[in-house]
Amino acid sequence: MQRGWVVSPDYRSAIETIKAVREGLGISQRELARRLGKHPSFVNKIEKIERRLDILEFIAIAEAMNVSSSTLLTNIREKLSSKLEV
Repeated sequence: MQRGWVVSPDYRSAIETIKAVREGLGISQRELARRLGKHPSFVNKIEKIERRLDILEFIAIAEAMNVSSSTLLTNIREKLSSKLEV
């Protein structure tokens, strides 16, 4: 059974934004995982909404893509609804 935060439209939008940034930079899931020192399934499960992304992982992913975490967060916030569902 999936929890609401996993399937919420806002969470999906946040992950889709991270994925779009990764793809826009030409970084594959495999390459991002390598930069993080993780197995490729780590990135895949996050992008498929099978695994929850925590704040420290978010920062590490941003840095691994050579994007500041504040810039990435701003990009995400712009895509979210004005009132977040938690």
